[in-house]
Amino acid sequence: MHHAHSEREAVSSTAGDVFAQQRGFLAGTSWWNASAREVIGVSGPDRLVWLHSLLTQDLLALGPGVTTEALVLTPQGKVEHSVLITDDGVTAWLLPEAGHTEPLVAWLSSMVFRMEVSISTPEMRVWGYWGLQESDFLLPDAVEFVDPWPRVGEGSVGYHNATHPGSGWALRYGVGPAFPLSASEHNRVSDEAIEALMIAGGRPRAADVDDKTLPHELDWLRTAVHLNKGCYRGQESVAKVHNLGHPPRRLTLLHVDGSLSLLPAPGDTVMKDDAALGVVTRAGWHHELGPVALALLKRMAPEGEVTIATSDGVVAANQELLVPRDAGRAMPRRRLG
Repeated sequence: MHHAHSEREAVSSTAGDVFAQQRGFLAGTSWWNASAREVIGVSGPDRLVWLHSLLTQDLLALGPGVTTEALVLTPQGKVEHSVLITDDGVTAWLLPEAGHTEPLVAWLSSMVFRMEVSISTPEMRVWGYWGLQESDFLLPDAVEFVDPWPRVGEGSVGYHNATHPGSGWALRYGVGPAFPLSASEHNRVSDEAIEALMIAGGRPRAADVDDKTLPHELDWLRTAVHLNKGCYRGQESVAKVHNLGHPPRRLTLLHVDGSLSLLPAPGDTVMKDDAALGVVTRAGWHHELGPVALALLKRMAPEGEVTIATSDGVVAANQELLVPRDAGRAMPRRRLG
């Protein structure tokens, strides 16, 4: 117990560094080394038709320079991989999460059949930057991905029905043979700093996914799933849950009581009184909000105040709803901001 406590103290002492990094990143003066991610290139005349047939997004009309997001689902509609996709007129570039490139390439390669496509994984550097203004980190010859989160795409639906906590989101990725010249060690932000920004923006990623996760549970339809396109693996399940059912769980943003300086860890149990409601998937220190976490709770879990059982004791938290309990069948089919 004592050992865990000393680690906690080390974490909270760096919170100030994390806050400074986040402020620099949002001001456009610093960058994130995202090279744990590897890019996939798909070229050939059939590339968009072929990807369209496999992924959850409508890619037939993807114009050059536009970024969209798509998922690879299991036949039962569970999330396997997520990718950002942009096309430069010759190659469709896919940006999966760290650790997902190899299995995704293997699966894509097994699905080529007679289509005229070729798949490559070029040696590239990947960096992240905040792109509301002209940026030193935007290179003219780099492939650029503009994260579409949380804008509801054409043919999609958002379950969050108020002002979205990620409404000012402006994360971009640059991909090129080398990092920008303006990128140096002293203005580089940590993964930890970016993670907390993602959590506060309700931005789902692989860390929120287990072997049962449906995209609906994370409000991931909004950017990654087109509801009216033709068949793809898992499509029937996606439509059924959205039109006829409700996702069994719901992602929620937790504002953790900061007075104890306790940061929950992934896997920590979220409770109401003595009932377990679900688990924390990610947690981090945010420069404005303090400690924040994402948790996947049972759909009918009560809203409002909860507690989190951490290794250092119980901490209180308040929910900011990302996915309402009536997500799915009862949701009117309107475009939600």
